[in-house]
Amino acid sequence: MSEESTKMDKILIKNLVVRNTVGVDSWERCKTQPVVINVCLYTDITPAGDSDHVTKSIHYGHVTKAVTKVAEETTFRCFEDLAHAIVKVGIIKFGAVKANVKVEQPRALLHAASAGVEVTRTKQDLEALVEKETGGSAQDFSETTGEVSGLGYEDVVFVKDLKLSTIIGVNPWEREEKQVVIINLKIYPLTRSEGQKSYHVRTIVRSVSRHIEASGYKTVEAFVAAVARICLEKCQVSKISVRVEKPSALVFAETAGVEITRDQAWLKQIQEHERKAGKTFAHFMQQSRYADIPSDYTHTAFIALGSNVGTPIQNIEKALVMLESKCSCTIVDSSFLYETPPMYYTEQPAFLNGVIKVFTCLPPDDLLAKLKQVEAELGREPSFRNAPRPIDLDILFFDDLVYQTETLTIPHPKIQEREFVLWPLCDIAKDMEHPTLFRTCGQMLSQLLKVSAESEEGPQEIKKVLPMHRSASAMWKWADKTYVMGILNTTPDSFSDGGKHLDVKAAVAAAERMAEEGADMIDIGGMSTRANADETIPVEEEINRVVPVIKALRQKGFKLPISIDTWRGAVAEAAVAAGADLINDVSGGTRDPDMLSVMAKAKVPVCLMHMRGDATTMMSKENTTYENDDVVGDINQKLQHLLDQAIASGIYRWNIIIDPGIGFAKTGSQNFNILRDLKQIVGPDAPLEGYPCLVGPSRKKFIGDATGVKEAAKRGYGTAAAVAASIAGGASIIRVHDVREMCEVTKVSDSVWKIAN
Repeated sequence: MSEESTKMDKILIKNLVVRNTVGVDSWERCKTQPVVINVCLYTDITPAGDSDHVTKSIHYGHVTKAVTKVAEETTFRCFEDLAHAIVKVGIIKFGAVKANVKVEQPRALLHAASAGVEVTRTKQDLEALVEKETGGSAQDFSETTGEVSGLGYEDVVFVKDLKLSTIIGVNPWEREEKQVVIINLKIYPLTRSEGQKSYHVRTIVRSVSRHIEASGYKTVEAFVAAVARICLEKCQVSKISVRVEKPSALVFAETAGVEITRDQAWLKQIQEHERKAGKTFAHFMQQSRYADIPSDYTHTAFIALGSNVGTPIQNIEKALVMLESKCSCTIVDSSFLYETPPMYYTEQPAFLNGVIKVFTCLPPDDLLAKLKQVEAELGREPSFRNAPRPIDLDILFFDDLVYQTETLTIPHPKIQEREFVLWPLCDIAKDMEHPTLFRTCGQMLSQLLKVSAESEEGPQEIKKVLPMHRSASAMWKWADKTYVMGILNTTPDSFSDGGKHLDVKAAVAAAERMAEEGADMIDIGGMSTRANADETIPVEEEINRVVPVIKALRQKGFKLPISIDTWRGAVAEAAVAAGADLINDVSGGTRDPDMLSVMAKAKVPVCLMHMRGDATTMMSKENTTYENDDVVGDINQKLQHLLDQAIASGIYRWNIIIDPGIGFAKTGSQNFNILRDLKQIVGPDAPLEGYPCLVGPSRKKFIGDATGVKEAAKRGYGTAAAVAASIAGGASIIRVHDVREMCEVTKVSDSVWKIAN
């Protein structure tokens, strides 16, 4: 450091209040707001001190006027931009050797006292910036207009006195009544790279608030660690200090609390410990195909998909294959699929729409050129605007970039007015904030839905769908009805109908009968999954039990979708090749290491179920004992891990169905807890909201225990009650033996709980 920069006399301006528009206010409005500025300029006051003459020093009055002018006459995108502008005023205009600027916005957040940023720069920092940005000489630094960022400085983004209500504490009264906690955050963007935007304070606070207000920690230590982990893991901050205080903790003290500082290295240690303890599947990412993503795939893009010509789902699938094979992209996440009415030009068929997230090495314009090549190869020809098209690929977001050329605008300029984009975008990026509208994708959708509901046309008919197109050419619409899956066991030892359908002709006749009775799908299994079933039968034997039945049905022109009930990859692969449309795996893809890759390659819908152990161990005390007796919480956690595995393996989100696993490693009371609390799994704001849910209570032991009916085949009335409860909780598919009777139950239940809503 030079001798000049060691002079540490300070000129101070404290709590200067200006009027400015910095982003949006706490109600997400672009309004003029009060902004509080603190300035510390480092200089040598010796000449002024010796001469007692103000011209020998930096005049704080002049600094105040200059800062006020900059702050009030310019609109800034974020706190950092304003702070950087003030830094340059202090160093460039007034000759300070170093400047520290703190910008604080009291109206930035609804439940916090303020939010802001503190930055420190030296004269040498600015000179280095100019040389980096323009290649100019150091003396030209006064001409730069670029941001003073991107050089790895330890800026601090802060949130002051965020007040939330939550259950916290060990005393009985603290477990019953929510109390206010005060949270202060200091976020250190140590790894900021050139051109990267600051962390979105509202996004971080939103993530923290949602978790904390629904939590119930016993200790402040666990509470503060959880907040740090959310910010590091979900919001990808580099380092954070978290202070949590309880105002009601002590009678004669204002607060009591804990403060910690954590970074990404700490998070990696925690994740590694959990991996070794078997508590998380995060390590799966290291073993998945994403482990081979090239190191130069450093950009993240969200791409909208649309098709309404030919067979839309096949067009979309072909486009995704080409994206990975020809466009230097790796797909890392996908939305659900939606059938949407045409917009702008309405005289055309409905569209199939979705969104994917990709990693790429391409810059935006090159990526756009590749997308246009894919469209052309799949048959899209020049036509009038918004015309029917076999495939439409649009870049929605690219990193945090705000970018515009004659052919490309990022973010996409019409995101906020398109439901068919926002619905799938919210599936994978609900909390991502638009860099210029300062609203999350979820907020944009909520506002758009409110506007459309109040319009003369009313809300659009947008429906989440599951394509059953391999052989059945069906499109399931989850909002329209509850689908009935008929059970067809080609096994000698199933608990209810073992041995009845070993003969191919008998099995085909049973499937045809269930179709006549109203089934929407037939689930064929060749190995029993009941408790204590024999799982040692050879793979070849299981294949020989199911494949001939599937082939015989398809040869007879059987139109319904067919599901294969197996946890073995080889069986699933053979069944799909024979004409099956869905893979139903009771292990969720965990028992056979080949299963997930088979599912991804087949591109058929899959059902992932929650269970513990295998047929011989699942009903042991060890496997039916859940921490805090919270079976629903364990289901949510484990199914999320299974979903992470599936998506990391290349299975599209729109092809995934979940199953809470009624009767698998659950006692009778736990099964009833699942039915009672199913909305806590797939209901609004539940952890697995949005995923279609299959429930299979048919004829199971817990129904017999409750009703006293020992013979499984006679448990129809009890099954009917369980089916109705499942539909009330949000089930999308019911897996049953008694198809005709349960179809009637679903129709009545849908009229009460689904169609009416």
